[in-house]
Amino acid sequence: MTLAKVDGAEQFRRDVIQGLGQEQKSISSRYFYDAEGDRIFQRIMASPDYYPTRAEEEIFRDRPGDLLGALVGDRRTFDLVELGAGDGTKTMHLLRRALNEGREPIYRPVDISGHALEELGSALRKELPELQFRPLVAEYFHALQKLPKAQEHPKVILFLGSNIGNLDRTRAINLLDGISKSMGPLDRLLVGFDLKKDPATILRAYDDRDGHTRDFNLNLLRRINRELGADFKPEHYIHAPVYDPATGRALSYIVSTCDQVVRIPGAAYPIHFRKWEALHTEISQKYDTPMIEDLAHKADLRIMGTLTDSQGHFSDVVFAAY
Repeated sequence: MTLAKVDGAEQFRRDVIQGLGQEQKSISSRYFYDAEGDRIFQRIMASPDYYPTRAEEEIFRDRPGDLLGALVGDRRTFDLVELGAGDGTKTMHLLRRALNEGREPIYRPVDISGHALEELGSALRKELPELQFRPLVAEYFHALQKLPKAQEHPKVILFLGSNIGNLDRTRAINLLDGISKSMGPLDRLLVGFDLKKDPATILRAYDDRDGHTRDFNLNLLRRINRELGADFKPEHYIHAPVYDPATGRALSYIVSTCDQVVRIPGAAYPIHFRKWEALHTEISQKYDTPMIEDLAHKADLRIMGTLTDSQGHFSDVVFAAY
């Protein structure tokens, strides 16, 4: 099955032109994920400097039984809706355990990247051919509107990989509140939170020694060139991540190393970059327990359990709706 990309070229063009026209230039991190971005992100996740993937995979690899118990108890059939599924590597541990126990999960991965879902479907047909696989190409907020409010069996919603950290507090609360309103009494939500820790460890994850995060960030400019016909010169920009331990916010920027002008077909005027001007591309919020409890309170969710990796770098938190 061929999956169309959720972001059409004209929407991409409008968002880029609008973002570059702001006083603080900014482009949404959703546009990182074209086919090349997907490939680079796979390298990031395999990097020894990028701990979040390893930490959460440890939980799913070593404790799938505990996860299933917290999420569905002894129920045989359930919908597993994963927001931002990516390559699904971690979720396969959970699905394999469920199938081995004779359960019948229906896997509904959601991602903005059609390419990623195609790759995931190919992998699942080889690894778990008996699995019911029903993907959806959509943004999180659009996917929520498609979730059934009534169902014959429990619904489990996964939001893994610290994707919650890519949203500011208001959007994170709105997302969780929207999920909460879609949940029945037997439904559960599992959210992966990257925890506050040594600032050097966090910063290295976004500025790895092999340069994968740099390539991932700068690929955004190359994508704009490829798809929109712009004339960015990526060699005249640098990758510049920062981390603020007081707020727990890791931010990624692309910084211009000289005064320059960029032309994008369809823009009313050329885009000017001053020397050392920053283009904001990503936020990655790090959490502690009070911050997680605050999100739950604001979104009308109850914390039902927490599973943490052996180094205390990452937590998967199980929620139920009130």
